[in-house]
Amino acid sequence: MFQTFLNTVLKISEKDSFKNQTKKVFEYVESLDEDSVKIIVKEIGTIPECIKASSSAEKLFSKSSDIILARCFRMLGLRSKSVDERADSADVIAESVFHKYSLVADAKCFRMSRTAKNQKDFKVAALSNWRGGENEYAVLVSPYFQYPKEESQIYKTALDENVCLLAWEHLSILLDKGISETENFSLETIWNSSSMIARDSKVSYASAKTCFLPKINSFVAKKIGIENADFLTLLNECKLTIIERGSKELSYCEEKNRGNKKIQLRKSNRRTYKRNKT
Repeated sequence: MFQTFLNTVLKISEKDSFKNQTKKVFEYVESLDEDSVKIIVKEIGTIPECIKASSSAEKLFSKSSDIILARCFRMLGLRSKSVDERADSADVIAESVFHKYSLVADAKCFRMSRTAKNQKDFKVAALSNWRGGENEYAVLVSPYFQYPKEESQIYKTALDENVCLLAWEHLSILLDKGISETENFSLETIWNSSSMIARDSKVSYASAKTCFLPKINSFVAKKIGIENADFLTLLNECKLTIIERGSKELSYCEEKNRGNKKIQLRKSNRRTYKRNKT
């Protein structure tokens, strides 16, 4: 299903204005059933190597992730939409139907081949500012295994600014478990998780930069109603999907490199032939 989604996005990116391309992707995503969306969510955080860096296709793929994220929020029982592209605003807005809070969100996708990421890639402080005065929460959604593993400024900033650091894998597990807000069930504690972690007496100034994703895992597990160990089992299943995807991306890169070498060899042979001819 993800490959079908990718092919559709690539085809749409070939022509028309970006605004019209976005509209077509939105219509396509809206036409998908929930099971198809669940499959796409498992891989949407990885930009395929077949997409050229800084290309119009990459830009549309990134926007498609916003559209998928908005659809995820709706499947979780919230009202949500992906907003038009603006440099000074969040990409996704969501509002609780039953509990009257609202949030802004930003979807992140990374290439597996890009390993060096810094706090500017995550834009935690900017997301907090985009919340403005009318939205209670700010949620960053990134691939789980692309977050810094140990220490990073993004964790301290998230605690200081109360920005929820969520993962596509968290959303995937929530959706697979059929979690959705009701009049008596709210997801607000997840969106407010950074504030709750910051109030923990065990979190000192010296440790504020430490990765706190395990604590987020606990919040999500509790909301689902399962033990932490069972949640980690589900997270490891997500990891297997990423490993499989990584093998495909590696194969693509290797094949591309072999193709480039063949092209270089043909060019070299032509140059040699011309020199010998003269």
